[in-house]
Amino acid sequence: MQAFQIHKGLVAPIDRENVDTDAIIPKQYLKSIKRSGFGPNLFDEWRYLDVGEPGQDPASRKPNPDFVLNQARYKGASVLLARQNFGCGSSREHAPWAIDQYGFRALIAPSYADIFFNNCFKNGLLPIVLPEHEVSKLFDEVYAFVGYELTVDLPRQVVVKPDGTELPFDVQPFRKYCLLNGFDDIALTLRHADDIRNFEAQRLATKPWLGHRIV
Repeated sequence: MQAFQIHKGLVAPIDRENVDTDAIIPKQYLKSIKRSGFGPNLFDEWRYLDVGEPGQDPASRKPNPDFVLNQARYKGASVLLARQNFGCGSSREHAPWAIDQYGFRALIAPSYADIFFNNCFKNGLLPIVLPEHEVSKLFDEVYAFVGYELTVDLPRQVVVKPDGTELPFDVQPFRKYCLLNGFDDIALTLRHADDIRNFEAQRLATKPWLGHRIV
């Protein structure tokens, strides 16, 4: 997965509490056996006026002009600002996939659902928890200033506002280590690839019957 160090990006506000994973990526898109292509269907039922189906060309859809991600001022946003309990509902990992594949790198909210929060780290997204009053201030500033950007500095664990104000956030050390290095669970395991190969070779040498296949 993509490593996360310091990211500066345009902020898009999702001004709703208790946004569940079915709103993030509706259930019909879970039929896909791929781990790609979910970005066009992020917030699908809010983003479009018609009902979408897997494999449908997004260009053929009717976008909802009132939805935040369809507004020109938020085009290219890569920091998602949300309200409390973001990512609640079912535990579908497709939700962080869709957020990441749309182009977001970090999320900021007062709280997240636990499983969604964990899945974000496993997929290269940084879910930042800030106090509710700070998040409310950010919403006000995003609405007041077109082109509002934030800098997320993971090594220093601060969100830097345009005026230089720094908002500190906590992140568990192991999760921080994985994000800084771009390590998902598979990459963590592959760090020990030589040891794994040596173990398999030694085991096969002492127990050769393990290499036989039943036809």
